[in-house]
Amino acid sequence: MDIIIVDDDALVVNALGTILEGSGHTVVATGGSGREAVALYRKHTPDLLMTDIRMDGMSGLEASRKILDEDSRANILLITTFKDDEYIHEALKIGCQGYLLKDNFKGILPAIQAVASGNMVFDSDIVKSMSTRSHGRAMAVLSEREQGILREVAEGLSNREIAEKLYLSEGTVRNYISQMLTKLELRDRTQLAVYYYKN
Repeated sequence: MDIIIVDDDALVVNALGTILEGSGHTVVATGGSGREAVALYRKHTPDLLMTDIRMDGMSGLEASRKILDEDSRANILLITTFKDDEYIHEALKIGCQGYLLKDNFKGILPAIQAVASGNMVFDSDIVKSMSTRSHGRAMAVLSEREQGILREVAEGLSNREIAEKLYLSEGTVRNYISQMLTKLELRDRTQLAVYYYKN
């Protein structure tokens, strides 16, 4: 997988580069600002862009929004030290594929694999902190089983992974997700994840 890393901390860039190159991925470029992220993405069109959020000038979120406006198929994984709800909601809203904490080095390679498979990825610490605040209409409209499946969708699990974890058939999970989309008047599983974190 061709990957671009953008972070204003050179140590983070080097550490990520070492991990990725050592696992067979190719780091095609690195940068240190949001503007560089946009320029490098346009130049290389990588399989994945990993970018920090807080950077001088253009932030990683601003860069992500600009890139996704130009290429809706872009895969962007945000890496940060902050568990800020506002950042997470914005990342979901603009269509980023995931949100990882920088100290979770063990989670980087599994996250990249998940994104490559078309799944969304969120650091488990972020999911735990936000799930305690996930109330509202979803809790009233969805059954307990649907709420459990919704939580797993928000964590980025595929239908097969959810089925294995909850001891259900893959078809049953697919049916539950279809029912939730109808109940909540949503279009796809990405919107389900956004809904989960917003509510």
